[in-house]
Amino acid sequence: MPDFAEPLARLIQEVKRLPGIGQKSAQRIAFHILRANREDVDRLATALIDVKEKLGLCIVCNNISDGELCVYCRDPHRDKTKICVIEEPHNLLAIETTRTFEGGYHVLHGSISPLRGVGPEQLRIKELLARLTTNEVQEIILATNPTVEGEATAVYLARLLKPLGIKVTRIAMGIPVGSDLEYADEVTMSKSLENRREM
Repeated sequence: MPDFAEPLARLIQEVKRLPGIGQKSAQRIAFHILRANREDVDRLATALIDVKEKLGLCIVCNNISDGELCVYCRDPHRDKTKICVIEEPHNLLAIETTRTFEGGYHVLHGSISPLRGVGPEQLRIKELLARLTTNEVQEIILATNPTVEGEATAVYLARLLKPLGIKVTRIAMGIPVGSDLEYADEVTMSKSLENRREM
């Protein structure tokens, strides 16, 4: 690796710590920042500091928020009878871009993963149960990722929630639109057949 001046080498190392950024990308970003004018760099630095200082978690759903309540929990038009349970705050974007779900959310901040030492007690499950003390919620939609950890989390939550008399559903999984059946693995194909619907 070539030798860079210490501030530039330090910037490259810090950028490289970001997910999905390797050495070459970190160098390109660092050199872009080096070439940028001072105002652009100040805006970037301010944005980074603001993210840490001005954002927290919503007291209701654990989504990222700039106040006590996130924009979804503040919205009086959201359907309070449905809660969509997701693993991470960024998962919310995938659901919101469909513009079909009008309910509320609950962010677990992870999934059950014994290999990584993450059990149910490390997730925001107690907060979800606390939200169910009112009779307002009628359906919990489990939208955890279609991974081993996501499935384990969904199964655990379903077993925990069903005795409470609340409808518990799981998002359907299967073949993506526009793909070819020959490229589907057996788990995806199995889920597609399981989640078939009448036409």
